[in-house]
Amino acid sequence: MSIKYAILGLLSWHPYTGYELKKAFPNIPALYWSGNNNQIYRTLVQLHNEKLVTRQIEIQDNYPSKKIYTITEKGLHELKNWLLTVPEPPQLKNTFMIKLSFADQLNKEEIQKQLLDYKNEINSQILIIKELQKRGNGKPKRGKRETYLWEMIHRRWISYYSNELEWIKELQKNIK
Repeated sequence: MSIKYAILGLLSWHPYTGYELKKAFPNIPALYWSGNNNQIYRTLVQLHNEKLVTRQIEIQDNYPSKKIYTITEKGLHELKNWLLTVPEPPQLKNTFMIKLSFADQLNKEEIQKQLLDYKNEINSQILIIKELQKRGNGKPKRGKRETYLWEMIHRRWISYYSNELEWIKELQKNIK
C-alpha cells in the first residue's frame, strides 16, 4: 500500500495532525500498513512540498505546537487519479506460508503448535475487526454508498480470515 495515497484518502475525510494519522492506521483494517511512524511524518512533509496538502500550525499552551494537515484541490485531484488506476491483485506475502514451506524440519507436535499459534492469531484478527466494525472506528460517515463500501471491506477481511481458519483446520486434521 502506498502511504502517500492512504494519507491523502484520510485527509479527504477531514484535516488530521500527524499524530492523529499515526493513531488512525491501526484502527482501519483496510489501511494495513507496516511501516514506521517516521514514514508518516516524512510523507506529510513531501505532500506539503508537492502542494497536495496545506499545513496550519496551532500553538498550544503547555504542549508542543500542532501541525494540522488539510488536503488541497491538487491533492484531491492526485487522489482521484490514483483511484482511477488499474487495481493491483492482492499480494500473497505471508510469513507463515514461508515457514510452512520448510516445516518438514519440524516434528508433528511442533507443526501442530505452529498451526495452533497461527489459528489463535487469525481468531484474534477476526475479533479485532469485528470490534472495530462495531465501534465504527475509522469509518467515514459521509453517505450511504461510502458506508456500504466500508461495510464490505470489513466483511471481506472477516471472510478472508474465516477462510484461513478453514484451511488451518484441514491442515491440522491431515498433517502426518
